[in-house]
Amino acid sequence: MVEKRAKLAELDPVWARIRQEAEEAVSDEPLLGGMVHYSVLHHPTLERALSYRVSLKLANGEMSEQILREICDEAYGEAPELAMSARADIVATFERDPACNRFLQPMLFFKGFQAIQAYRVANWLWHRGRKDLSYFFQMRSSEVFGIDIHPAARLGKGIMIDHAHSIVIGETAVVGDNVSMLHSVTLGGTGKEDEDRHPKIGDGVLIGAGAKVLGNIKVGHCSRIAAGSVVLKEVPPCTTVAGVPAKIVGEAGCDQPSIEMDQLIRSTS
Repeated sequence: MVEKRAKLAELDPVWARIRQEAEEAVSDEPLLGGMVHYSVLHHPTLERALSYRVSLKLANGEMSEQILREICDEAYGEAPELAMSARADIVATFERDPACNRFLQPMLFFKGFQAIQAYRVANWLWHRGRKDLSYFFQMRSSEVFGIDIHPAARLGKGIMIDHAHSIVIGETAVVGDNVSMLHSVTLGGTGKEDEDRHPKIGDGVLIGAGAKVLGNIKVGHCSRIAAGSVVLKEVPPCTTVAGVPAKIVGEAGCDQPSIEMDQLIRSTS
């Protein structure tokens, strides 16, 4: 058993850690044993565990858990990058969210992480022409998690959505790698315009709670958007914007805002 664990830790350290933490969780709280076994310990790989968790959450009277699980298994089998992105999302959540002290928590309890994984499968479906099915994933994610991500939107890896209430990400939005956002963020359009109409968020950006970024505008890498801001114009890299409408109020304050998660605006005078 020790040798098997060591080999798994070498091949897939994220999954190995989740399994170890799951065993500890069952020992600490036996009443969660069934949930933890079905969600984690019953599965040989992270991919299989993700399929189970996503399908369990999204199933309803219109679409069974078994059908959804087969769809997810197909997605993870055909597109290994989906689970690799999920691993990056888990690590990002652990590193940036002070309320997260185990890799296991996003898998079991954090709807922001779970909604992102549902989106990733929906996006896979979208690009294979199975758009109606991808819309079902979007609809159920919105109903279950309160997070509405269009399946055609493009999200990078290492995404962390903290609290994750009332998130809206539009059809032509692009979110780079290692982006962090808090609750009530909207990446939306400005009206009824067609085609490319949503924001393009660079790598390493931090978007504060309640911020609205509207229109086909670029938010430069490693920038910060203060809580409650309404962003209607391009944001240069490595800057902080705040206000309604948002204006540049200073530099980003650090090299990696999305990792530091520092939302304070300090006077430069």
